[in-house]
Amino acid sequence: MKRVALLGMPNAGKSTFFNRLTGASARVGNWPGVTVDLLGAKVLIGANMAEVVDLPGIYDLQGFSEDEQVVRRFLSANPVDLALVIVNTAQIERQLSLILQLKHLGVPMLVLLNMSDESKKLGITVDTAQLATLLDCPVAMLSAKYGNGYQSAYLAIQKKLNTAAPAMTADLSIAPLPEPALEAAMELILGAAVQIPAHASDVLTQRMDRVLLHPIAGLPIFFLIMFLLFQGIFILGKPIQDGVAWLLELLRTAALEPLLSGLPAPITGLLLNGIYNGVGTVASFVPLIVLFFLFMALVEDSGYLSRAAFLMDASMAKLGLDGRSFVMVLMGFGCNVPALMGTRVMRSRSLRLLTMLVIPFSLCSARLQVFVFFIAALFTPRQAPIVLFSLYMVSFATVLFTALLFKSKFVNSEPFILEMPPYRFPTWRQLVLRGWQEVHHFLHRATKFIIIGVVLVYVLTNFPSGVPAASSGTIAGWLGASLAPILDPIGINQQLAIALIFGFVAKEIVIGSLAVIYGQDGGALMGTIAHQVDWVQAFSFMLFTLIYTPCLSTIATIRTESRSRAFTVFALVWPMVLAWAISFAFYRTARAFGY
Repeated sequence: MKRVALLGMPNAGKSTFFNRLTGASARVGNWPGVTVDLLGAKVLIGANMAEVVDLPGIYDLQGFSEDEQVVRRFLSANPVDLALVIVNTAQIERQLSLILQLKHLGVPMLVLLNMSDESKKLGITVDTAQLATLLDCPVAMLSAKYGNGYQSAYLAIQKKLNTAAPAMTADLSIAPLPEPALEAAMELILGAAVQIPAHASDVLTQRMDRVLLHPIAGLPIFFLIMFLLFQGIFILGKPIQDGVAWLLELLRTAALEPLLSGLPAPITGLLLNGIYNGVGTVASFVPLIVLFFLFMALVEDSGYLSRAAFLMDASMAKLGLDGRSFVMVLMGFGCNVPALMGTRVMRSRSLRLLTMLVIPFSLCSARLQVFVFFIAALFTPRQAPIVLFSLYMVSFATVLFTALLFKSKFVNSEPFILEMPPYRFPTWRQLVLRGWQEVHHFLHRATKFIIIGVVLVYVLTNFPSGVPAASSGTIAGWLGASLAPILDPIGINQQLAIALIFGFVAKEIVIGSLAVIYGQDGGALMGTIAHQVDWVQAFSFMLFTLIYTPCLSTIATIRTESRSRAFTVFALVWPMVLAWAISFAFYRTARAFGY
């Protein structure tokens, strides 16, 4: 099997090309010599089955960031048949250096000049034949986003693999190119093969930045955009969510209950009241989660998140963080795990640790499922976006408070350098692919965590036999009662306490656990919750769920990335303490005012 490595600088469109080449049939795996997981996929390219590995974006092979070390270790430990170097053509004058470094190491290459649509708008032209001659490797131009030139690039990859020499590793013992020699080679290539207008600039980007990066109005505009995003999610998503819940209930009553009626009662209860209720309740909220990520894809892929990092950098610096930390917190809205892994671009260990400490306070998609359920159950459609937005504000507040409190323990002196990409808008294909990836992620976690979790909850709420389900006589009842002295002061009852215990494993289990505990799903479950819990208790529960100890996957990633057991324990305990304190303050204050 051939091995193809994707390399390039950040924001060069590497992931977009990877998805187009592989059809997003990606898996995460660990390669020899590399201590972190990388994205890879097996795909047939012509007559060759190839393993395509998406390496982290780097600026320099000689750099000191962890991502740069990961790339060096991979190339030196894993034979590669072909390195596909993805270049942002609109920034070719800055990205040639990485190509020349790889060429100097003798890595078999094919250069793909991506974002040809943007370079064309800027009036940048490249003589690909001349560039191929000067680099002594094939060169192809394409737009991975729109697919222009993709077929020619694919044929070039196929041809190169058919004629490639045996796979080889990079010899990192070779002395790097001296800086003067590197600059001279870049000047020669740019002069012979590239034409860049004297005033190449994106007029639209400049006009939008005057407003969105305004020193006074910039941050209010950012938070307004986020609020409107949440408003759109509920307006568009609630009817879809109700439709899915109706279909799931119809499937149960019309098909599953008659089909399973002949089985023994304990088995029927486990399958219907346990697994189906638990997974089905969570599944009914998937449309809202998909919509959230589609909207976030628009914000993220447009280049606006880089602007948000720029706007927040000065404020974050006062907290011992920088703009990159803010971007990682925003990434954590999707999932805390990749956001934690993204801190590898930071050279300062102190900055990495402080950023890793605050990322788990990001309101991830798993928590979002919990909040959407409770908001739909206890708040009106007019109130819903405001409640969700307030939780995101609390998320930001806990990040800022934690950083301010512990910045003296994690002193950072690393300068912050940020490259502003032009504004871009994702294609429909990219949006659909993003939505599918989130559904796939849900289904994957459903098989790993949710089914196991709801089965365990069913066992705990139905044993020992002979007592009412979920009553104080069951194992779950005993667990809930034992936590009452801690959770009663913040308005969390025994049923919610049991769900929180399983939420430590994965937050996706929380709603499924409640479905099993109450023996109901969908609208019936929401009605029961609304009858037993008032809005103050619900909001206190959501605050606690937002802040308290992150899931096992997040804790494991913190342990791996920090390489410190003591820091991992601290990252486990501090959110628990903070969650209780904030929920207690809210709950007691609300009750004191008569709510």
